Amino acid sequence: MKKLSVLFAAVMMVVSVGMAKAQKIATLDVIGVLNAMPEKKKADTDLKAFLDTKQAEIKKKADAGQAKVKQYTEEAPKKTADENKAREAELAKMQEEIQQMNDKAQKDFVAKQDAAYEPIEKKLNDAVSKVAKANGYDYIMDANSAAFVFKGGPDATAAVKKELGVQ
Repeated sequence: MKKLSVLFAAVMMVVSVGMAKAQKIATLDVIGVLNAMPEKKKADTDLKAFLDTKQAEIKKKADAGQAKVKQYTEEAPKKTADENKAREAELAKMQEEIQQMNDKAQKDFVAKQDAAYEPIEKKLNDAVSKVAKANGYDYIMDANSAAFVFKGGPDATAAVKKELGVQ
């Protein structure tokens, strides 16, 4: 029994020493920092312009297709079966082209977005690492995360923004 109480006391000392050296945890408003970065604002503007251009091209092609559908529908009773069949094939081809344009635009947008955001993410991650090391943080957690468990530690958002030179 005496050995058990000595073991219990030793375990309690180890646990209390471990708790005394608590890990430093900070939170960071990642979205707020990203939205304050001029590089992100420029990337967002460029991506919106790219997307608007692609959507306009697709709309133009779709509008032309709709005009042909209307025209062919009105003229169908006056045309032969072979002519109507050829027109249906033409419309199907046009619809396929529109779908291909849409698919290509989506792939191009994702590639452009990845290329635009990669250096921004690297810059943010470098700043977070520098702030964490400078302030002795063991962890910096995203304050916007749905899986966020703890939000009582110091907030590193201001320090990261300062490191990036943004407000």
